[in-house]
Amino acid sequence: MHSNDIRNFCIIAHIDHGKSTLADRLLEVTGTVSAGELVEQHLDSMDLERERGITIKAQAVRMAYTSTAGITYQLNLIDTPGHVDFSYEVSRSLAACEGAILLVDATQGIQAQTLANVYLAMEKDLVLIPVINKIDAPSAEVDRVTGELEQTFGFSRNEVFLVSARTGEGVHQLVERLPELIPAPKVKGNSPLRALIFDSTYDQYKGVIAYVRLVDGHINPGQTIKFLSNGVLTDVMEVGSFNPKPLRMEALQAGEVGYIATGLKSVLDCRVGDTITSLNSSKTVQPLIGYKPLKPLVFAGLYPTETNDYQDLREALERFQLNDAALAFSPEVSPALGAGFRCGFLGLLHMEIVQERLEREYGIDMIITAPSVSYMIRLNEGKEIFVGNPGDIPPPDKYREILEPWLSVNIVTPARFLGPLMELIKQRRGEFSRTEYLNHGSAEFDGSRGGGPALDPRVLMTFNLPLSELITGMYSRVKSVSQGYATLDYEFTGYRVGLLTKLDLLVNGQIVDALSLIVHKDKGYLKGKELVQRLKKAI
Repeated sequence: MHSNDIRNFCIIAHIDHGKSTLADRLLEVTGTVSAGELVEQHLDSMDLERERGITIKAQAVRMAYTSTAGITYQLNLIDTPGHVDFSYEVSRSLAACEGAILLVDATQGIQAQTLANVYLAMEKDLVLIPVINKIDAPSAEVDRVTGELEQTFGFSRNEVFLVSARTGEGVHQLVERLPELIPAPKVKGNSPLRALIFDSTYDQYKGVIAYVRLVDGHINPGQTIKFLSNGVLTDVMEVGSFNPKPLRMEALQAGEVGYIATGLKSVLDCRVGDTITSLNSSKTVQPLIGYKPLKPLVFAGLYPTETNDYQDLREALERFQLNDAALAFSPEVSPALGAGFRCGFLGLLHMEIVQERLEREYGIDMIITAPSVSYMIRLNEGKEIFVGNPGDIPPPDKYREILEPWLSVNIVTPARFLGPLMELIKQRRGEFSRTEYLNHGSAEFDGSRGGGPALDPRVLMTFNLPLSELITGMYSRVKSVSQGYATLDYEFTGYRVGLLTKLDLLVNGQIVDALSLIVHKDKGYLKGKELVQRLKKAI
């Protein structure tokens, strides 16, 4: 197929706005999957994804669509997660696309993660197609949400598509316009091979499977390829596309999205964001712009309930890491809990998903300690070290200061909850940056679509907050204070010096390192008292 007839796009949305359901309808409309084979959340292959109704891993699928003008297009959809903990998956998907469908729920409007994803897409110069979903819902407020898209992102009303992913209304019109709105990949003739790795997985027979977007050149089975970041060489075992199941092909061409079976035995040799090129042209090839390296933000100790299961837990973590490069772990020993591992996660949901998958898929019963964050310690001699376990912090006379990670946080909320949320942020050591109204509230009624009055304007609050405050129940407190209406999104901004101290708990006169915490000096006494009271009940 000529590259002029290829379109690469993804769907970006806040969690639970119907992204996986829209992907199902696209598979149906293009005839990629027959109605008899189609199951709900078709691209979400994990049981956990279906149960929770969320996407955890990005998935790619190739669809063939013949327009009313008689042109057959190759539509490559890369399905992305919606939760903030998996924003690294979103950024990888965006780098492989020329366009993105921006999906917004007609009953909820723009949410915090919607904003974050749009800014990521804008950074990569993607064409954005605004789509309002769930227009058939009784509580749909199409007029209000359209106004939010106009005011926040500058779209005009005639650019916005109205669909119901559940019933299929409006989806055919959207697919028909996709080739016109999304540009074809820019391909240079006779250029050496360059392919961007946007994801990878592990197969016990074929080794590491690299999900790639070919930018230049072509790739065939048997060809020797080179990974630019580490110089690793390997012979390609197989190439193919996802339809949505892997389909072996004779070659992949520039502009296409597909997979390469590398035969490599370690995912670490095939780094996401790396550039693949051919052996003879690697000296002249410029690497493609990849992604920032993943940096764990939340740490916790994982210990097997039975001491004999330690080796099983190690093997499970090693195998798990083959399919999730975001997980970091190292061995540690606790006098109270025995041998285990200190694990680094991207956030609380990532931690929860890893724990649940380890228990389900590998049958390991374990104890997980309270989450903590990674602190930067400036030692007296000027050296800086990072500590994810409070028990590893050196004695006070060995260091000058402790720095803690800070975040830039966005909360989108109805204006009536502004006061209580501001009070909550103040209690959590937050620093306000700005507030912005996404719509100004109106009593208009859109009778044609069943929309209701939008009397309460919605506000975007931006502020800075220590990560340690976010992971100690902040998310549930935001939901509680706003009666479930507010949504929260965050981004790591850097480390700052804080009035921090180490809090040790002694049980029977012995320090239990697994219970040690780093706390702000003002909250040390209250936190210690609360923990002692909880321990007293437990013991």
